Amino acid sequence: MHTRPTTVVGQPATLSIVAASWRASRSHASCTAGGGKLFVSKKMLAEASGAQGWVKDVNPAFVRALGALEILGAIGLILPAVTGIAPILVPLAATGLATIMVGAVILRIRRHEAKAMLLDLFYLVPIVFVAIGRFGPESFIG
Repeated sequence: MHTRPTTVVGQPATLSIVAASWRASRSHASCTAGGGKLFVSKKMLAEASGAQGWVKDVNPAFVRALGALEILGAIGLILPAVTGIAPILVPLAATGLATIMVGAVILRIRRHEAKAMLLDLFYLVPIVFVAIGRFGPESFIG
């Protein structure tokens, strides 16, 4: 009897590797973006690129809070799955990051920033995929 190799969480090994790679890259992107919002001044963020023009229109506390939430979401995508401690945090983190990205898409639409909106949608789709997959029947939570 031949069985497919599986990981600790019971997923096919290939799928698990792809999902883990994506989560790692998304976590890195969230940490980088969140770290920038958390530790870089509002003026420097606004001047960094045209895509950060929205920073001029919001309170600096909002920018910092958003950065902190992005970093927490990035940690929540990886750490619970790796440690096996509170794996329910993975889909919750993905849902939180998806909510942030939906807000980003809405903001980009209102500001008529089509290219930046497409990048936000590019990030949103796999985040939603992770949230649905981890809340679904094949999740490693139950």
